[in-house]
Amino acid sequence: MNQSRSETQLGLIEAAAEEERYTQFMLQTEQDGEWRGEVKLSEDGLDGDAEANAGGSLTFRPAARVLNRRNICYLLAASLLIFIIGYMVGYVTHRKPKVSPCRENEPSVPSVLREEPAPSLSWVDITNLLENKLNSETFTKTLSEFDKVTPRSAGSYEDSKLGSAIFDQFRQLDMEPWRNSHYVRLQTPDNKKPNTVTFGSHIFQPQGYLAFSGTGIKTGKLVYANYGLPEDFAVLASNNVEVKGSVVMMRCGKISFAQKVANAEGLGAVAVLIHPDNKDMTADNEVYGHVHFGSGDPYTPGFPSFNQTMFPPTNSSGLPKIPAQTITYNNADNILQAIGGPSGFGRSLGGIKNITVEVNNVLGFKEIQNVFGVIKGFIDPDQYVVLGAQRDALGKGYARSTVGTSTLIELAKAIRDMVKKDGFRPRRSIVFASWSAGEYGSVGATEWLDAHMSSLGKNAFTYISLDGIVQGVGSFYASASPLLHTLLENTLRVVKSPIGSGSLKEMIRTDLFRPMSIDDPAYPFLAASGIPSISFHFISPNKEEYPYYNTLLDNEDHLNYATSQNTASVTASAAQIAGQMALRLVHDHVIQFDMTRYKKVLNINVYRINDKISTLQKSGTLTDVRTVWLLHTKASFQRAADAFKNDVAKTDLSDPEACRLLNDRIMRIERSLLSPYVSPIETPFRHLLSGQGPHTLAAIAEMTDLEQLHTQLALATWNLQGCANSIVENLWDVEFE
Repeated sequence: MNQSRSETQLGLIEAAAEEERYTQFMLQTEQDGEWRGEVKLSEDGLDGDAEANAGGSLTFRPAARVLNRRNICYLLAASLLIFIIGYMVGYVTHRKPKVSPCRENEPSVPSVLREEPAPSLSWVDITNLLENKLNSETFTKTLSEFDKVTPRSAGSYEDSKLGSAIFDQFRQLDMEPWRNSHYVRLQTPDNKKPNTVTFGSHIFQPQGYLAFSGTGIKTGKLVYANYGLPEDFAVLASNNVEVKGSVVMMRCGKISFAQKVANAEGLGAVAVLIHPDNKDMTADNEVYGHVHFGSGDPYTPGFPSFNQTMFPPTNSSGLPKIPAQTITYNNADNILQAIGGPSGFGRSLGGIKNITVEVNNVLGFKEIQNVFGVIKGFIDPDQYVVLGAQRDALGKGYARSTVGTSTLIELAKAIRDMVKKDGFRPRRSIVFASWSAGEYGSVGATEWLDAHMSSLGKNAFTYISLDGIVQGVGSFYASASPLLHTLLENTLRVVKSPIGSGSLKEMIRTDLFRPMSIDDPAYPFLAASGIPSISFHFISPNKEEYPYYNTLLDNEDHLNYATSQNTASVTASAAQIAGQMALRLVHDHVIQFDMTRYKKVLNINVYRINDKISTLQKSGTLTDVRTVWLLHTKASFQRAADAFKNDVAKTDLSDPEACRLLNDRIMRIERSLLSPYVSPIETPFRHLLSGQGPHTLAAIAEMTDLEQLHTQLALATWNLQGCANSIVENLWDVEFE
């Protein structure tokens, strides 16, 4: 019996040890950082206590335990529960995701899904809503509010205060506002050493000035060059009036201040004076402006002015080295009556008497802030139109900045209201931008472009400038990328004229489009960044520009006079134009760019080059250059444009992914016209057709250096072929004939 009891005890001990072997665990950390469980066993399968109780090493295994029915039921129930839990986990983790509602004005689905939202408003509904929300009564109030903060020079307390007010407006509209700060160098007069013009016994100390002028004292023979156009300097040459070493006086108009100075400096002038024309302005009005032949901070060309300490000192190639100064019409008239010399332009051309120009402008750092808000799209929120307006002004700046800023805010209110209350669901986003330092050559806007150079070309597909949109009434003109010409024309057909019963298209009696000039606020977007851009302006009949621009007389009274007391109504019409274009671009399945409008522009430029080279070949001057490849690439672009049009016609536009592919192709066109062969520091405006520099088709058509002509023709040909290739859908469809 004792032996039987001993065997029973040994069996119980063995069973307990067996159970313990499978129930002791230890957590250990592996090298990959994960926690793992490990069974902890002794070397012999038992710990020391079990061995002692067993009386030494055990050499036998106990018989398997018999499970009763209750244990079997428990085991089956546990297995079933584990199976159900595993099934539910698998279902949850592998089922197709269901999209949950998003906040107002954000994409309803992730951009990778791009599911079509429920049908919303028709285009007629959208335009009617916009028209009802933008009226003259609204603008009368808004214009008055933004006219209170004056003056507001770039980087000043007043400029910052207005920027904060706009930021608050965007925040109240739930537009997720943000700011970008830039530290830029701006030039202003020295209060202790005024700029001076000395002619004989006359000494003038004008209050106006030209930022980014060369500084110092220069003396030379005074000559008069009318507007400073190349043909005006040709008149001086034909009258044997020497420009080299002289001081050139010119009047405002036709071209920018910067272009006037560049033309004179290129011919050897030592200084420049610019005066207003008395036909347009009061005799003692001071003129302000800048002479940087470019845009942005001229001391950080091609890169953003966030922190100058990380960049080596660099000057823009567009900075003049000679002094330039403005003077009033009265002072200019007194001087011109005494300069003598041959006659031209209704004046004496001079070249006889000396004049001295002293410019003492000083450079200083200013912190400027751009302010942004966004209304997000519901399908492709990463693609966006930018609406922008200059905020700063040297004086009142009523036409230059007050009207544009008021329009920016009212458009933001109207479109946000359409999304929040009326069910409007834009496919793409709209960014609203308030720029600082526009008076100095679109400094704030250009620094933003420099800071986001790599991403903007892929995401920002249009820029609409609101600067100077109202300068009069009775006529209208625009400057734009050819891709936007058709869109503007269609918009003008439906927007009502502010002074009659017909449409704006019926009001316009002159050429609608003008070439975009270098001082146009939209120019750096188009020519430097390859973003299709547009600026437009209401103007008085028979006027090329608003006469009080760049003066302290740019105020409410003068603009009301120019608009026949209809400033608010004209501003409402201008807002309708900008708003309808923006909404069309973010509403339609396929972005409303008309590629065929580039055909005419290309034909004109290519045929000019062809005629130039044909003439040189016939004269025997040029023998080893042919234009056949340029003509091939032009035809290749046209075929690609036609193929794209056919692809649109064959595409199911209810498929968001298919539309995205089409839009990606059409967005590449403008960007691919930027020349990859020039430096953005030396040649910031790299656009093949709209840019500035020897790489452009226009410059090649005028080139006299035959070696340079050969090189630039080859590079331009391949640049244009690259543009045609970018439109093609598939790599294997690219032409390389």
